[in-house]
Amino acid sequence: MDLELIDKKVLISGSTAGIGYAIAERFLKEGAEVIINGRTKESVNNSIESLKNSTGSEKISGVAADFSKVEDVNRLIAKVPEIDILINNAGIFEPKAFEEIPDEDWFRFFELNVMSGVRLSRHYLPKMLQKNWGRIIFISSESGVFIPEEMIHYGMTKTAQISISRGLAELTKGTNVTVNSILPGPTKSKGVGIFIEDLAKSNYTSTEEVEKDFFKKMRPTSLIQRFASVEEVANTVVYFSSPLASATNGASIRVEGGLVKSIL
Repeated sequence: MDLELIDKKVLISGSTAGIGYAIAERFLKEGAEVIINGRTKESVNNSIESLKNSTGSEKISGVAADFSKVEDVNRLIAKVPEIDILINNAGIFEPKAFEEIPDEDWFRFFELNVMSGVRLSRHYLPKMLQKNWGRIIFISSESGVFIPEEMIHYGMTKTAQISISRGLAELTKGTNVTVNSILPGPTKSKGVGIFIEDLAKSNYTSTEEVEKDFFKKMRPTSLIQRFASVEEVANTVVYFSSPLASATNGASIRVEGGLVKSIL
């Protein structure tokens, strides 16, 4: 299937690893021009070289920016003033008991997970509306509707992303610009993979048993009963960023293996 993404200019925040990296890789394979982002120049440069090797594409560049710092966001925008597609992927998570989450952590999570997308969208959305084409995708989570008790502050930010995405979509009425949110479920990113391996070693068991136990005890409503791959999430993101998904706007699109028991 031709997704009609050749030479579309894409900015992906938080894309030197995990889901963001997989999204960048898929866009490059579709012929898009991709700008990746990480917190350090070293991580950005390393990812650029890795993506060139895996895709054979030279249509890639990067900007180092820490999304917890407003000045870094402004510097990124100055370097990349206009794009066709924005993927708001930058974010952090951390399991922590509710009573142990200080005010500082609530503000830190909101600043990075929510305001990063707000600041980028505030700049790029008007430009997309002006040229009457564009895509904005917020990488939210099933945790935005199925709030995890072990990280309520994270779930709060993911709910906020869904609300912002829907609100911004209202501003695109009658245009060829769309704004949607993607809700991945538990996904086997590099960090999760390492965590599973470490847990398996400490418990003298296999990674398969650790994964099976996780879904049995922590996410029993999952229908696929496994972690999604970053590629599975990336495939969905790239499709809904394409011209072929022009009739999908203001939607929350799930890639969570049926974990959320709702028809809506």
